[in-house]
Amino acid sequence: MEKIAYVNGSFVPHSEAKVSVFDRGFLFADGIYEVAAVLEGKLIDNASHLARLKRSVGEIQLALPETLERIEEIQKELVKRNDLVNGMVYLEVTRGADKGRDFAFPKADVKPTLVMFTSEKDIINAPSAKTGINVITVPDIRWERRDIKSVALLAQVLAKQAAAAAGAGEAWMIEDGKVTEGGSSSSFIVTEDDVIVTRHNGNEILPGCTRKAVVKLAEERQLRIEERAFTVEEALAAKEAFITSASVFVQGVVAIDGKTVGTGKVGPITDRLREIYVEFARATAV
Repeated sequence: MEKIAYVNGSFVPHSEAKVSVFDRGFLFADGIYEVAAVLEGKLIDNASHLARLKRSVGEIQLALPETLERIEEIQKELVKRNDLVNGMVYLEVTRGADKGRDFAFPKADVKPTLVMFTSEKDIINAPSAKTGINVITVPDIRWERRDIKSVALLAQVLAKQAAAAAGAGEAWMIEDGKVTEGGSSSSFIVTEDDVIVTRHNGNEILPGCTRKAVVKLAEERQLRIEERAFTVEEALAAKEAFITSASVFVQGVVAIDGKTVGTGKVGPITDRLREIYVEFARATAV
């Protein structure tokens, strides 16, 4: 049975899901996106994702075509219509389709485009959760407003392709000798004295929803957190390293550029944080 997408007010089969060639998301990457995980048929940490969506569209003066409450209703309806048990709900809002290609914002009567679709993924039982992943490092060539979850992802595409070509699970982007974040994840290390280190929020990184939850959950359990930049050399000297995102939850990193991190296995703090996050996800899912 063909999967169902949502396009500008209608639920349609994927084969009928279309937007205009003049859509500004297509022409200019003039849009914002979000990805929420689905676990056992329910949305995970979705309020955080919708809050970030609201912030991102505000930063680029883009009006949402629906309320956040209605957007969540549509997400849930998509999960239901696609019989989705475990996976993701992707949503994208763009500045809509004008009659041609003009860099300036379209007139007020052009309605924003809203598109959503689902995909299946078993995050809980992913083999890499046990084995860990290798990451490679690449230069961070992105623009200066990485805190906005823009659909302009060419730099991340190139980083992720480099990782795929190297047989790695992720790429860590490097700027001024420091790790900013992964191509689609937040980066963490655990020092020899069990301090969990992750870069502080700012324009240099996306404020990850899973990152935010993991930091809060760790602090609630009296684990030590330092929000600061760290180097690749620090990461290689760390006891553990891991990434967080809606698509992996908490994922151990066992090597960087082919060099072993810690024991070369997923560490106990990473394992524990993954367990804690999964407990949180199940308890707060909607």
